[in-house]
Amino acid sequence: MATQRARPAVRPANPNFSSGPCAKRPGWTVDVLQGAMLGRSHRSAEGKARLKEVIDRTRAILGIPQDYRIGIVPASDTGAVEMAMWSMLGARPVDMLAWESFGKGWVTDVAKHLKLDDMRLIEAPYGALPDLGQIDPAHDVVFTWNGTTSGVCVPDGDWIDPKRGGLTLCDATSAVFAMDLPWDRLDVTTWSWQKALGGEAQHGMLVLGPRAVERLESYLPPWPLPKLFRLTKNGALMEGVFEGETINTPSMLCVEDALDALRWAEEIGGLPAMIARSEANLAAMTAWVGGSPAFRFLAEDPAVRSSTSICLVFADPEITALPEDEQRAFAKSIAGLLAAEGVAYDVAAYRDTPPGLRIWGGSTVETADISALLPWLDWAYGEAAGRLKAAA
Repeated sequence: MATQRARPAVRPANPNFSSGPCAKRPGWTVDVLQGAMLGRSHRSAEGKARLKEVIDRTRAILGIPQDYRIGIVPASDTGAVEMAMWSMLGARPVDMLAWESFGKGWVTDVAKHLKLDDMRLIEAPYGALPDLGQIDPAHDVVFTWNGTTSGVCVPDGDWIDPKRGGLTLCDATSAVFAMDLPWDRLDVTTWSWQKALGGEAQHGMLVLGPRAVERLESYLPPWPLPKLFRLTKNGALMEGVFEGETINTPSMLCVEDALDALRWAEEIGGLPAMIARSEANLAAMTAWVGGSPAFRFLAEDPAVRSSTSICLVFADPEITALPEDEQRAFAKSIAGLLAAEGVAYDVAAYRDTPPGLRIWGGSTVETADISALLPWLDWAYGEAAGRLKAAA
């Protein structure tokens, strides 16, 4: 068990390492919201222009093809994923990939609520990736690009058949703006502002490729669709949704915040710079884990290890021998010590995952802050271990 250490001298300048909502971009202050269109209708010409600006800047930064539609939809990434599933699934058999909490949640929706009989579950335990070779290209497939709660991501899009008959529905909320997405392999892609952009909650992004639009206009699901999920009218796509005419009322304050994050992304060099920032964060963590007797990565294979939701579990045999509930209490003790010192907030592992810590390493997090955090992880581990030993 690790020994106690002296309290480190250097603290992270920004202690926000939560995996959602995530850290604001460097230099952010509330002053950036002064130009928000408060008290104005989102349906006004000016309001729609701001919403369309989010769409246009998103397309430019991410390199989304011009024939792909981009919409701002209700209820964060969850709303965007469920809108897509409720509107498009059922036309073909569907393969559901699950290797962490949110992917398992989409399985529950399809199996217990849509009740699709021709669903096939392809899963793996936390820390691993399912066998992607099992995917049937004639089936629809629903998957997370990056498992936010497991720190495991797909390595690329090569496993997706370019001549597929089914649709790919990708929850990319903790991958987009930090990983390179192959748009030609993705028919439906979703995310929310509060992850890699450090934006505010409740707004989802929905990207539809031409094949997804074709499905929407040719297929009517057998179940009723709530108004918030409807993307077609009289069999035709509601194009206005993808021009800034949102289905329900968005927060123009959140829109202004998203625009600020997108402008920052452009200023630092666009997507390549954002990917490089996240990968530098993972590199700093990797170097530290390599010398740590206390922690290891939940994702053991570097090829599928996330650079955004970096998940750590315990390596010390004296800790791993404890029952899971005691390990979870130990992890919460470490997270509590870090929060009390004001050096890291909200870093305990997600409630359904193996006990440990989760550090957000997305593009808005400075590598200098990651580096400053690492000695504090050693310190907090030693403190928690000392308390555990004293209580034994």
